[in-house]
Amino acid sequence: MAKEAQKSFVLRIDASMMNELEHWAEDEFRSVNGQLQWIIAEALRRSGRVKRSKKQQREGSDARS
Repeated sequence: MAKEAQKSFVLRIDASMMNELEHWAEDEFRSVNGQLQWIIAEALRRSGRVKRSKKQQREGSDARS
C-alpha cells in the first residue's frame, strides 16, 4: 500500500507549552512530532472531520466488549 505524502510546516509555540508537550510525548513513548500528529488526528476524529479506520473501529469495539 502506498504511503500518503507528508507535508512539513513551521510551528511556533511558547517555551512552557513546548516543555509540557515534550513531557507528554515522553509519557506516551512518542516523539514530539508523533505526539502532535496524534493530538491533531484525535481532534479531527472527535470533531467528525475524519472517520475512524476499520482497524480502529474493530479495536474500539473490542475494548468495549
